[in-house]
Amino acid sequence: MFDAFLMGLVEGLTEFLPISSTGHLILLGELIGFQGPPGKVFEISIQLGAILAVIVIFWRKLLDVALGMWKPRTPQRYFAVNIALAFLPAMVIGATLHGTITSLLFNPWVVCFALIIGGVVIIVIERTIRVPTIRSIPEIGPLAAVLIGFGQALAMIPGTSRSGATIITALLCGVDRKTAAEFSFILAIPTMLAATAYSLLKARNEISFDGLSLIAIGFITAFVVALVTVRAVMAVIGRIGFTPFGWYRIAVGLVMLAVLSLG
Repeated sequence: MFDAFLMGLVEGLTEFLPISSTGHLILLGELIGFQGPPGKVFEISIQLGAILAVIVIFWRKLLDVALGMWKPRTPQRYFAVNIALAFLPAMVIGATLHGTITSLLFNPWVVCFALIIGGVVIIVIERTIRVPTIRSIPEIGPLAAVLIGFGQALAMIPGTSRSGATIITALLCGVDRKTAAEFSFILAIPTMLAATAYSLLKARNEISFDGLSLIAIGFITAFVVALVTVRAVMAVIGRIGFTPFGWYRIAVGLVMLAVLSLG
């Protein structure tokens, strides 16, 4: 049960930060030898907990978009179109390459190298980005939205970070930090729901709800921690930027490389 709590805690902390939740869960699972219920039900459940937290935080904005996007040339319409365009690359590429990437790249060594490389990229881009020109999601535009979507698709490589890839691509497109983070968080909703549904479909013959107590602990922990984490990031990211996360990624990657090298 404590291991399930730790896994939920790490999911909630890392899912929406540019430090790779999948990478952290792979490394933590390797360290503590965690084995959840069969069929990836545990992993799917804690992801759903994190998604629910974002829905709760942004529910007013999501409801406003849902009601207003049917009218032409409204901010709500542009908001919805940008999210849809950014979602498409990950949907297509994910459905095509998910099995191959999972079988070849889901191991701690890949995670460590991806964490280090991603950390370097974040630091370099944070130091070189120009003054932002886009300060709201409806302003992003179709081309930038698609580019951000292709950035998100890179996160299929474990250790890359979905939020990190989308945020950094958004910064390169001239989006300010707070808007980039908000766009990444909201884009996570359709992306992670689709990934969850796809995982359930692929593992439908192996799904087991043995260990419901572990699932409940992981789900609740991920939800509560993600709720706090997302609110905190939105409050401070405009001031602190993403450079600290870059250094954190490099440090974790190097430490885990040393741990793996020592067996």
